[in-house]
Amino acid sequence: MRLIAIFAAASLSAVALGAVVCALSDIPPAVWLRNLAAWLIGALAAAALLARVRRHWLPVVLLAAPATLIASFLGDGLSGVHRWIEVGPLRMNAAMLVLPALAVALACARGFWRWVAALGSLMLLALQPDASQATALAAAAALVALCSLQSPVAKVLTVAASAGLAAIAWLRPAPLEPVPEVEEIIGLAAQASPLLAGTSLALLAATTMAPGLAARRAPRDLRLAAAALTVCLGVWTLAPFQGAFPVPFMGVGPSPILGAWLGVGLLAGLIRNRGQPHASNCREGGLASDV
Repeated sequence: MRLIAIFAAASLSAVALGAVVCALSDIPPAVWLRNLAAWLIGALAAAALLARVRRHWLPVVLLAAPATLIASFLGDGLSGVHRWIEVGPLRMNAAMLVLPALAVALACARGFWRWVAALGSLMLLALQPDASQATALAAAAALVALCSLQSPVAKVLTVAASAGLAAIAWLRPAPLEPVPEVEEIIGLAAQASPLLAGTSLALLAATTMAPGLAARRAPRDLRLAAAALTVCLGVWTLAPFQGAFPVPFMGVGPSPILGAWLGVGLLAGLIRNRGQPHASNCREGGLASDV
């Protein structure tokens, strides 16, 4: 599958380069090897989604996203910040696990409930608080609203609500110190070599754009889902330049790697099944617009 192959090549290059930067920066292998393991697990999960996913799974995805974010409030958090869930010995960023799939499902699902899931998730992100993830979801939601909703009033209200909730998240700064191998991996690359830093930025850009580029020949409704996923990954990539937020793929942390793979696998499965009777074209009465 074209989408899986292109994303696999770009993301593995970014993950591998992040491992190299960590090794050059004397970060223990036990820390950065988690990213490589997460990439492999995510690739297998995406392959399973490619083979099995059906359109009627979308309501489950829409429900799973806010449910996972709610679970992040069950733990003690760090300095009043609730972004993580415990998975065995690992602490996973809840939003990064679910937002890519949510972006795809939001573009492909039908009905009012998709917006309940999206705006409810945005409220939870503002409460965590997590400005980077709130911005990623708000940007994806705004894109889907502008391209799919027929009513101008509905478009304006949805975009305004998304932007407002993201703004609330930015007004609640998190008192967390950055971890060099997580939030400042590009800086570590620059210390090792300017060429390494430039290559890092290029690979992050390629990984971010991979879904949109790979799906450009898909039906126009599924191109909207690919664009929403690309927007989500793009905000992830840009957010570390605005604050202490994790650098996806290169920075140490399995959550964005697994989450991105789940979104890619969901999208690839929907594209693969677009011609089957049970996998409709994700239309909502003329929602599909060129993206």
